[in-house]
Amino acid sequence: MAELKDRLRADLTTAMKGRDELRTATLRMVLAAVSAEEVSGKEARQLSDDEVQAVLRREAKKRREAAEAYAGAGRAEQADRERAEEGVVAGYLPAQLEDADLTALVADVITRTGAAGMKDMGKVMGAVQGQVAGRAEGGRVAAEVRRQLG
Repeated sequence: MAELKDRLRADLTTAMKGRDELRTATLRMVLAAVSAEEVSGKEARQLSDDEVQAVLRREAKKRREAAEAYAGAGRAEQADRERAEEGVVAGYLPAQLEDADLTALVADVITRTGAAGMKDMGKVMGAVQGQVAGRAEGGRVAAEVRRQLG
């Protein structure tokens, strides 16, 4: 069984005992998403830590997008709640790359691959995504690749 999933369950128990409503609700939601992922497909299976992290990244992205939608609709209270939930989920993900680190990584890949324009964006994106491995959102990576190739 995935260590990350065990940690999520243990933290849920701690949050319930501490009556931390936000953390309890968020961890329940995340564990429900993990369980749903485990039973999707042709047969049930246990997720690895990497697969659990992928679910966590997806859930964090959902919270971020919902917060933006609520803020755009003038619903600040709900937007704050979504941001707080994203913060809880982000605590279980690897640290995100700083902008300077991402810029250097993309520049290095462009040099190594010999990319010479937007036609090579796919080649660069593939190589960068392999090195980034969940430490930067795809949109951020794509924007930086576009900026450097453009």
